[in-house]
Amino acid sequence: MERADIERIFEAFFEKYKKTEGDRTSWSAFWSDMSDKGTLEINMTKCPRGTIFKIFVDKKKVAEVSGWDEFFKAAKDLEASHPGLYDEDRFFGEMEFVI
Repeated sequence: MERADIERIFEAFFEKYKKTEGDRTSWSAFWSDMSDKGTLEINMTKCPRGTIFKIFVDKKKVAEVSGWDEFFKAAKDLEASHPGLYDEDRFFGEMEFVI
């Protein structure tokens, strides 16, 4: 899947499903994917610090990065450290299906 498609899908998903973090300066939305390799969850938060991504594998945070460039670097690291868990076509394809 192309980077621009991933950004478009996640941004649209965020706008549809975002929830406030309490003070209305921070908003977040997350998507989870379960497979035989484990559970992957990616949380996008928009706040005064910028766009923050938190990546969880089996409910344990494995990365927290700021901005899209860093997200794509973290996704590559995730592919290397957890083979078969992060299938971006499936992950973002399913996300797109609900928006």
